[in-house]
Amino acid sequence: MTAIADPTIDDWIAALKTIGACSLAVDWLREQESCEQAWATCKRGDDMLWLLGRLSGEPGSVARRKLVLCACECARLATPYWPKDSSAIATCLELAERWGRGDESVSPKILRAAAGAAYAADEAYAADAADAAAGAAYAAGAAGAAGAGILKTAADIVRKHYPEPPALEKP
Repeated sequence: MTAIADPTIDDWIAALKTIGACSLAVDWLREQESCEQAWATCKRGDDMLWLLGRLSGEPGSVARRKLVLCACECARLATPYWPKDSSAIATCLELAERWGRGDESVSPKILRAAAGAAYAADEAYAADAADAAAGAAYAAGAAGAAGAGILKTAADIVRKHYPEPPALEKP
C-alpha cells in the first residue's frame, strides 16, 4: 500500500468508516478544517489510540512498539484509581513497556499471560489505556470533568509520541 499525500477530511472520513470508527468520531471530524488541525485539537486520547491501533501494523509487530509505550504512558494516568493490590496491573504495564523498548526477553506469550493475570484479578485498567483511565476515574466516583481531563491529558501524551496524524494508506 502507498500513503496518501496530503489526505483530505473526506479521505479520512472514508477511511474511518472503513475501519469501523464510531459515528460520533466521524461527525466530529466533519467539523474540522484539516486533518492536522483535527489531530492538534482532539481531546480524546482514547480515540487517538484507537486510530493508531488500527493503522500501526499487526499486533505484536515491531511497528507497534512505539504505540505500546504511548498506551502505557496513558494507562498510568489511572494509577490513582487502581485497586489497593494492583501488582498485576503494574507487572502488565512494566512488561509491556519493556517490550515496547525492545526487550527481546519479553515475548508476546509473556505479555498475554500478564494481561490475563491483570484481567483475572479484575484489574483490566492497564489493558485499555486511556479509555480505562477515564473509566477508572468514573468508577472511583470522580466527577465527569476528571474523566474528560484524563482523556485530554492522554491526547496530549499521544501527540507527544505522534506529533502528526498517522499516515493514511490507499486501499
